[in-house]
Amino acid sequence: MPGHSHRTIVYIDGFNFYYGQVKGTPWKWIDPQALFGKVLGEQNNLVKVRYFTARVQPTPHDPDVNFRQDAYFRAIQAYCPLVEFHYGHFLRHKVSMENVSPPPSTVKVWKNEEKGSDVNMALHILNDAWLDAYDCAVIVSNDSDLADSLRLVKAQHKKLIGVITPGAPKRKTSKQLAVHADFIKPVRTWALESSQLPNPVPGSNIFKPTSW
Repeated sequence: MPGHSHRTIVYIDGFNFYYGQVKGTPWKWIDPQALFGKVLGEQNNLVKVRYFTARVQPTPHDPDVNFRQDAYFRAIQAYCPLVEFHYGHFLRHKVSMENVSPPPSTVKVWKNEEKGSDVNMALHILNDAWLDAYDCAVIVSNDSDLADSLRLVKAQHKKLIGVITPGAPKRKTSKQLAVHADFIKPVRTWALESSQLPNPVPGSNIFKPTSW
């Protein structure tokens, strides 16, 4: 309906968004509440932004990565009242992988894995639908594992579903997600540029990391 504003919850896959949209850019200090308000427009009244992520671990290559992430999370918590964090687990361990140029036939590598966020995200999408907490759910991810939760939301609750693919249009939207979407939107550079957190965050000593 023209002029009608849908109660909207945004569900952000934090690692998917970081690696697909902002890694390697000057826009890492992003205000997710402001960003998705601009991307979605006045027809979507944001009532909550759920941010699914995990605490990263420092490495010899990047010993300060956890401090930068912590500063960012604290900035969001201090400045963005609609954002709620949900934490999974970050694992870093050695695994043996097949070598593309043997010998040797296998090599040991460090594998970084983020566990739990996809399950947490699917559960909250479904639970919020059962609670009638939204008219429209917006999924910021390209993880096809979320597809069945979207199918159930459409089949059982008739909710609107939007998909925002991090890195689109260069990165193609998962077909498994797209089939359940009422709309699909990209995040444009102008929206990232104009949705940065203040530096420092007012009323705090939280600053944007200097390397960002």
